[in-house]
Amino acid sequence: MKRTAPAAARNRGALLAVLRRVLPPRGTVLEIGSGTGEHAVLLARAFPDLVFQPSDPDPEARASIAAWADEAGLSNLRPPLLYDLLAPAWRRRPADALLCVNVLHVAPPEATEALLDGAGEILPPGGPLVLYGPFRRAGEPDPTRLARIDATVRAADPAFGVRDRGALASRALALEEDLAGPEEGDRILVLRRR
Repeated sequence: MKRTAPAAARNRGALLAVLRRVLPPRGTVLEIGSGTGEHAVLLARAFPDLVFQPSDPDPEARASIAAWADEAGLSNLRPPLLYDLLAPAWRRRPADALLCVNVLHVAPPEATEALLDGAGEILPPGGPLVLYGPFRRAGEPDPTRLARIDATVRAADPAFGVRDRGALASRALALEEDLAGPEEGDRILVLRRR
């Protein structure tokens, strides 16, 4: 039941470094699209004063998250919830921070809009939304890896694809940081609720 993702091992150091600077000292962090659950366990261990709420729409992912959480036995790691960005349920639970890792390129554009709108509803003023994944910059050629990722995910579903990071700010959120990730084309983006 417990799954692993090589990308989680490759990006955890860079992600952790940013989160140490931007997460609040206390409160709840909602992770949208928790995948295997490896990040949820890593972060719950690293931030014992924060509560981590993983979520994923995929039942196999939720089973993996639960298996990782059961093995870790951390009191600040909640059981995974069935949240889908396109369903309104996740917007009913306030959070002090939002985390979304390697999700938006394997979701339709409406999911990005739903994440930005929902973050504006559930985060307190100044609350961070941290995004990690492959992002392009409009007007610039895609690095080889980004072009390959984009072609692969679009072959699975034409609505999927690498998103433009310049289009992520919204009326409710301001793009505060745009940092290079450990792999070509990956970015760590920190947006803040206005």
